[in-house]
Amino acid sequence: MSQTSQAIEKADTSPRALVATYSDSFTAVLPSHIAKPETWIRLAQGALKKGRRVADGRTELEVAATNNPPVFLAALLDCARLGLEPGTDEYYLTPRKVKGKLEVLGIIGYQGIIELIYRAGAVSSVVVEVVYQNDEFVYRPGRDEIPQHEVDWDADDRGPLRLAYGFCRMKDGAYSKVVVLNRADIARIKAKSQGADGQYSPWKTNEPSMWMKSVARQLRKWVPTSAEYRREMERSQAAALEQSEARDLPVAPPDEDDMPAPSMDSDVIDAEIVDEPEYAPDDPERPM
Repeated sequence: MSQTSQAIEKADTSPRALVATYSDSFTAVLPSHIAKPETWIRLAQGALKKGRRVADGRTELEVAATNNPPVFLAALLDCARLGLEPGTDEYYLTPRKVKGKLEVLGIIGYQGIIELIYRAGAVSSVVVEVVYQNDEFVYRPGRDEIPQHEVDWDADDRGPLRLAYGFCRMKDGAYSKVVVLNRADIARIKAKSQGADGQYSPWKTNEPSMWMKSVARQLRKWVPTSAEYRREMERSQAAALEQSEARDLPVAPPDEDDMPAPSMDSDVIDAEIVDEPEYAPDDPERPM
């Protein structure tokens, strides 16, 4: 065997090495707020070591990435474009069985959706929580601005999951619509979710997080997207510039109080699908 053949044979073809090989591709699509792309690369490599191990010592995620590298790389590319952290509650990397073999499935998590809401720039805080049977929860639409949720933190058991809710406080101090989903709402979402009943599904391994993700997806419909908010900021800035030029005045930054109210196009509960999430056609965060 030639030295070249031996070198090829000894080349590291592990998923971890694959991430390093394509690091430039991931760096090229990472949003500008990711100051250290090398940290994101290390997170992606570290995510491969999480989870259960098989007989040969590898994790199931490593096996899944090895079985279908293009699918693994596509999931990481999607995560990179969104600017989320792989292998965390922002963006899950999970093994799933396809035709009897494990493959990697990338799923945006509830913290990822919350991160995208914050990144839009229109909100000052986001609240997404679950309510258990033994919690006290009161929300009267039209009378209460936000829910009142009391928890007995000393309780040994808060009971089964009962509700999920979420709302945002906008930068002008107003509150967004309060979204509340009950168990029946969650069941309908789960029924339409890809692979929800699979052995490795987050619905099985981290059900409270999936309840919070379901409500976060609905909440995001009631706050401006990053593209909408940026367009309005640019419009306000352009209008201020035009007025200042006419009056020979300095240009002030746009007043966030003049930002439009969140879009209220839809209040329909949709499926918890893994093709994440809805974007405007010109949104730079939209996966290609």
